[in-house]
Formats: sequence, C-alpha cells, structure tokens
Amino acid sequence: MKYLIAGLGNIGREYENTRHNIGFRILDALAKASNVVFVEKRYGAVTELAVKNQVLTLLKPSTYMNLSGNAVRYWLQKENIPLENLLVVVDDLALPFGFLRLKPRGSDAGHNGLRHIQEVLGTVQYNRLRFGLGNDFLPGEQIHFVLSPFSAEEEIRLPERIAQAEEIIKSFCLAGIDFTMNQFNNK
Repeated sequence: MKYLIAGLGNIGREYENTRHNIGFRILDALAKASNVVFVEKRYGAVTELAVKNQVLTLLKPSTYMNLSGNAVRYWLQKENIPLENLLVVVDDLALPFGFLRLKPRGSDAGHNGLRHIQEVLGTVQYNRLRFGLGNDFLPGEQIHFVLSPFSAEEEIRLPERIAQAEEIIKSFCLAGIDFTMNQFNNK
C-alpha cells in the first residue's frame, strides 16, 4: 500500500522555524529517523520511505501554504494514491501546544492550507493530523503568532511531541485511522 503524507508549511528561510511550519518539521524528523533525504521535485520536496510493508511518500509542498492543494492533488495522482491514504500534517490554533489530534475529515477551521486542499480535492473527506499551537496571542495577532518561532520553553518540549506525531503517522499507515485515533487521540 502507498500513502501520501503531506506536511504543510511555507518554503524559505524566513519561515523555517516558525510555528506554521510544524508540518515540515515533523516530516523532516520522520525522514531523518529513516535516513532518507528530500529531493526538490515538482510542487515540493519529496522523499519515500518504507514502514514495514507500506510505502510512504513524504511531501513538503513548495506552493506556499495557501496553495497546498495543488501539490497534494499532483502527488496523489502521480503516485496513484487513493484519497483515503492521504494524511495532511498541519498546525492548529484551537488545540493547546503540543496536543495531537488525528481526524478522518472536517472543516478547514480557518486554516488556509486546509481550505485550499478542500477546494482542489472537492471534499473535506481526507485525513489530517493536527498539531496544537495554542492561542497565546492578542486579538488580531494570529498571523504574527503563527509566523513567529516557537518559544524557548516550547522548543524544549517539541522533540517529544514530534516523536509522538511520527508514531501516529506510522500507526495510521500500519493499523488504519480508527485504531490510531483510539490509541493516540486525547492522550
């Protein structure tokens, strides 16, 4: 079985360590742990890794967040991956920092990357792993918050939370979404 794991973020050094790029960071950690390297290809940086008998195509779109759907659609089609084998890894302001929630569908919740994926795919029926950023910002400061680096305290906690996200991704591909949600959500 083949899977597309799309970690959302923005390309460029100015966005590299921002909260909005947690999808990229999680995929970078997964690739590093498997000794695979991303290669720049059409619509993004891509690599492939095997997890037992499953093949995971990891995608970091180069389309910027607001046009993520173009990259996701292209790689689903190119690799002939069914929609139910797509997992989008994304930041979420509605969840406390480091909280991870796997969902089989849902609204875009105001997230421009998810909104574009939904528009391009024509459905909200795709899997997503949401990484909580929290909402520790003043009214009107949301954009500044997501485009700023994690705090020193958050950086200390990030490796453990990223490792948990890696386990969720592997479980999703090996055991399916229902089992994985039961094992990891709300923990």
